[in-house]
Amino acid sequence: MSYKHILVALDLSDESKLLIDKAVSLAKPLDAELSFIHIDVNYTELYTGLIDVNLAENQNKTMEASLAQLQAFADYASYPVKHSLVGSGDLSNELTDTIKEFNIDLVVCGHHQDFWSKLLSSTRQLINTSPVDLLVVPIKD
Repeated sequence: MSYKHILVALDLSDESKLLIDKAVSLAKPLDAELSFIHIDVNYTELYTGLIDVNLAENQNKTMEASLAQLQAFADYASYPVKHSLVGSGDLSNELTDTIKEFNIDLVVCGHHQDFWSKLLSSTRQLINTSPVDLLVVPIKD
């Protein structure tokens, strides 16, 4: 199978470069399109009590910072990045919608191999919901 559009799910940590390197090494020989996505937690959906902070304003600042970081990763990639996307909310829902909207046929994501990831893994959720091929890259901690 020849992939045409690869989406890399990034958590914006330094380990993201490992995922970018892997995705670029796949995209180059296939002349595939490459896109990045980062899903922020939507704090306005998580918190239902009173709080003396403008959550929407903080969410916008967070998304702007995430876009700037994605641009830095796009520069690092040394390969054309078609889309740099930032979403918020449920990871699997956001990725599924993005896959459909942008005709993605491969998602590259990382999986930390540490104690907490054994208990709380977003990758397991992706495996159960992804409508396309998923490449899980182990990240040793």
